[in-house]
Amino acid sequence: MSEPVLTLANQLTLLRLLLIPVFVLCVVYGEAGWALAAFATAGLTDALDGLVARQANQKTSLGAWLDPAADKLLLVTTFVVLTLPNLGLPNRLPLWLTILVISRDVAIVLTVAVVNLALGPRTFRPSPLGKFATALFIVTGVVVLFFNYLGRPSPVVDVFAWASGATLLASSLDYLRRLTRKAPG
Repeated sequence: MSEPVLTLANQLTLLRLLLIPVFVLCVVYGEAGWALAAFATAGLTDALDGLVARQANQKTSLGAWLDPAADKLLLVTTFVVLTLPNLGLPNRLPLWLTILVISRDVAIVLTVAVVNLALGPRTFRPSPLGKFATALFIVTGVVVLFFNYLGRPSPVVDVFAWASGATLLASSLDYLRRLTRKAPG
């Protein structure tokens, strides 16, 4: 018997994917309140899909691949859009942070691909620090969007950007440590 595909958990993940272009369009067209609502809802689905999958026993192979892909697409898109200089946003994310977030995600995806190709299918469970980094990135996006909604620059954005950068570095080092411990021979 095959596993169900459109579980509630997977539907929440798909909703996150559908909210990404809505979020981008709202930012580009200056609809700061709607951009904040779309992004916050997408962030909430990230928390809920895993919770629903565990609580309702709805873990699926599709969800195991779709959820991290949706997370990466949401975060990369958000960081790129909130870094663009020509949108007239009162608060933007620094370019260095966006480059680091994208580089980290590309490195993770490539590493998983290479390990799976070289050694066969492997599962990589996210670390608690990696999950915290993702949550902090989402909160950072909400903070930037909130102050953009208020229409004023805020030093709080800088605090979250630096905290995100530090957490990104720590989670990257943790990921490397975990990967080298699992490496054969």
